[in-house]
Amino acid sequence: MYRKPQVNQLAFEDFVLPFGGKLRSDNRWVILAKQIPWAEADTAYAQQFSQEDVGSPAKSSRVALGALILKERLGVTDRELVAQIAENPYLQYFLGLLAYQDEAPFHHSLLTTFRKRFPHDSLEKINEAIAQLIADAQPTEEKLEEEKGAGEAAAAKGQLLIDATCVPADIKYPTDLHLLNEAREKTEEIIDRLYACRASDKKKPRTYRQKARRDYLRVAKSKKPRSQQLRQGIGKQLRYLRRNLGTIAGMAQESLLVTLPRQRYRQLLVIQELYRQQLWMYTHRSHRIADRLVSISQPHVRPIVRGKAGRPVEFGAKISVSLVEGVSFVDRISWDAYNESVDFVAQIEAYRRRFGHDPASVHVDQIYRTRENRRYCHSKGIRLSGPPLGRPRQVTEATAEQVKQAHHQCHEDATARMAIEGKFGQGKRRFGLGRLMAKLAITSETMIQVSFLVMNLEHLLVRVGSFLFAAWWPSWRNTGKGLLLARWLKRKADYRDRSNCGVEARGVWSPQFLPAW
Repeated sequence: MYRKPQVNQLAFEDFVLPFGGKLRSDNRWVILAKQIPWAEADTAYAQQFSQEDVGSPAKSSRVALGALILKERLGVTDRELVAQIAENPYLQYFLGLLAYQDEAPFHHSLLTTFRKRFPHDSLEKINEAIAQLIADAQPTEEKLEEEKGAGEAAAAKGQLLIDATCVPADIKYPTDLHLLNEAREKTEEIIDRLYACRASDKKKPRTYRQKARRDYLRVAKSKKPRSQQLRQGIGKQLRYLRRNLGTIAGMAQESLLVTLPRQRYRQLLVIQELYRQQLWMYTHRSHRIADRLVSISQPHVRPIVRGKAGRPVEFGAKISVSLVEGVSFVDRISWDAYNESVDFVAQIEAYRRRFGHDPASVHVDQIYRTRENRRYCHSKGIRLSGPPLGRPRQVTEATAEQVKQAHHQCHEDATARMAIEGKFGQGKRRFGLGRLMAKLAITSETMIQVSFLVMNLEHLLVRVGSFLFAAWWPSWRNTGKGLLLARWLKRKADYRDRSNCGVEARGVWSPQFLPAW
């Protein structure tokens, strides 16, 4: 059951503090709460519940989405987040509470439920609503230019940056020997549990766990085990695991599997598939198989071959991302490896759906520049970054200027594409894309979307702050503090000019162009 909240957005003056006073209007959480489209979040959240008045009411959409945003922006664990919410009135205001309370508004285990209630599609709609807010917060002159060109809806304009990356999951580096040893230990625990539930006085089946442990450590502790030694160790673990699975199959005939918890039964199914894959690779002397399992606790994780220096293979989700003027969109999340060039046309069509026109240029790396994608861009009148197909043009007196312009254009395209690489770095260093701590596939996908949503909120705050500064500067520039700021900016600009780095290249705020905002 879900009850629509009566108050969608509080004024910070109405928040009740037990010790008197009121919240500051310039606090970062107060400002951020005013920028989030809570109405769109409530619409997507309410679809998860039935309309019948049965059961206890669920937490509001603002509490659920706000908690996910707070966790990602603060970079804390679930338990630490709940503790900080109980201590900070600004965080409680951000969650939509009416008054400060000493106790936490929810238990930390509910955060997993919140992640399940915001699937990938719902967060994508919220993210697009934030992108619309960013477009509305742009300076007035840019809006007037867009209104002038509104009649030419089919005209291509804007830059679209496309790239893909892997978001690694929180798993131990998988090896065949370690996976088989872990599977053997879990089957031994299942046998012990089934034997404890057996009503007859039959003798407990043998598992040879001590001998199997010694055989595993004999290979695992070797600094550089030989290939034949490693193969013998894998073969022994396969035989131990086959014996345990046979014992469990015999116990299953006595209807003992019904006593297993859901988690243990799920582990048993994963272990049976793991044994089948490892036996096939051991028999065929191969290291590749379709849908290869690399984790028993997270069977949805697959190896993603990236070919990066120092990390050729990553284990996690592969995502395709579009970036438009600092706003990022997650177009695809897949746990299986795929060629990202197949998403090229779909991402351009998504750009057209969001903005009403095609992009003037698309900036991608080499893997996207296939012949099919080039033909598509040529048919739509879209310029694709990178050099054309064929041999490089010979430099002659007639073509020298054209070749120079082509090289300059390629350099500008490569420079523009650095923005999406920087967005990946921001997500992996500052936010949770460096390592997914969620254990389920659906919750991991939610955390990926929330990370990009929070990065868009950060970009929104910067755009809103710069717009407010542009509107406030003309009335403040002639005051004492304004003159000091203008003098400081002038000295900083002069220093950069002397260093052969112009103000326009670095984007330094200078008094010469501040009044033009």
